[in-house]
Amino acid sequence: MNAPTQSLNVSLGARSYPIYVGSGLLSNSVAAVLKQALPNAGEQVVIISNATVAEHYLKPLTDNLQVHGISRNNIYHALMPDGESYKSLTIYGEIMDLLVKHRLNRDCTIIALGGGVVGDMAGFVAATWQRGVPFIQIPTTLLAQVDSSVGGKTAVNHPGGKNLIGAFHQPSAVVIDINTLQSLPVRELQAGLAEVIKYGVMADSNFFAWLELNMARLLARQPEALAHAITRSCEIKAEIVAADEHENGIRALLNLGHTFGHAIEAATHYKTWLHGEAVAVGMVMAARLAVQLGYIESKHAERIENLIKSAGLPTRPPKGMTKTTWLELMARDKKVKQGKMRFILPTGPGRANIFSNISSAALTRLIDAL
Repeated sequence: MNAPTQSLNVSLGARSYPIYVGSGLLSNSVAAVLKQALPNAGEQVVIISNATVAEHYLKPLTDNLQVHGISRNNIYHALMPDGESYKSLTIYGEIMDLLVKHRLNRDCTIIALGGGVVGDMAGFVAATWQRGVPFIQIPTTLLAQVDSSVGGKTAVNHPGGKNLIGAFHQPSAVVIDINTLQSLPVRELQAGLAEVIKYGVMADSNFFAWLELNMARLLARQPEALAHAITRSCEIKAEIVAADEHENGIRALLNLGHTFGHAIEAATHYKTWLHGEAVAVGMVMAARLAVQLGYIESKHAERIENLIKSAGLPTRPPKGMTKTTWLELMARDKKVKQGKMRFILPTGPGRANIFSNISSAALTRLIDAL
């Protein structure tokens, strides 16, 4: 069964853009979407992807671009290695070398075809090539579809921390073909569900309850369930991004679980834990900290942890992370302001808030308990 195409909008004035969610968009509808999103697009297109994704989806995308009237000779491919550790300045430089080699002009369009790593890299390339060119997100993983492809955050990593080098650069459109999830490894599907769960925890108690009832359908990749989960997640993110594009206020709520999660990723050198897995543990830690500080009851934290477990996700951090390591890595997080770490903690069903007054003693008790 295929899911019908749905569309929603990220309302940002002149920078507004559509999000399309449906089945078969890569093979049937991309050309029409491109024509609507970029009516004045130049003839030069650069598709940034990786070898794994390209094997499945590069040809249908290229064929659709040709239907759109773009010559095959003006479609360039930049394939980067697969993995978070390759979201680096080195790979960024190699892609920039390709753009220089082929003399891409300011009317070119960058297309991100892949997961969050590809999307972040392609967005940063688009933000910085000749001071900014249009780009389109075609996310092929669940995590990218519900999170990183929407909102305009682009970045590369630095050895000192994740996403430290980046820019806000909104896409011209986001095209989500849920059929790409059928070939997604189980572990990556589960990692994406962590971000889906996040939206229920921090913004929508009804959606959280729906996830409790429908997790088995999502794990079975039922198209209608996936389409609903993706669309609702994107709706929540679109509303928050429209209200706070540059993360000066409520957009920080989207980082629920991320301060702890980013520390796990950095401690494991971005090699052994997927982003969603780290965020899942981060949400459990945030919920336990919220109980410890009296913001929620323990039964609510248990619901959060049980939902995360039902998605097949981890709920405990890796062994070997000392209290010193935790505190040092969290202190490097981008959300630190005026020397104070900021944490997003649940404050009730479908609610969360930003806290910057968490003591080291409270964090130490939490780490000791785990």
